[in-house]
Amino acid sequence: MKPQDYEIVIRPLSEEEGGGYFATVPELPGCMSDGETPQEALENVYDAIGCWMEAASEMGRAIPAPRSYRSAA
Repeated sequence: MKPQDYEIVIRPLSEEEGGGYFATVPELPGCMSDGETPQEALENVYDAIGCWMEAASEMGRAIPAPRSYRSAA
């Protein structure tokens, strides 16, 4: 599995929220990032996915397979 295999949701942030864009990974609880542009938010969340997977592995927790992998099985 690689970060690009996961569904990512990117939404604009309001000025009250600080502006820019917010990216989340619904399949990985708590995995999120942001950026000034949608592309920056995407690149940053790919890094966050890698860190999320590393931390889960170190703690002995299962890493959920991306939906695309589960639906193909």
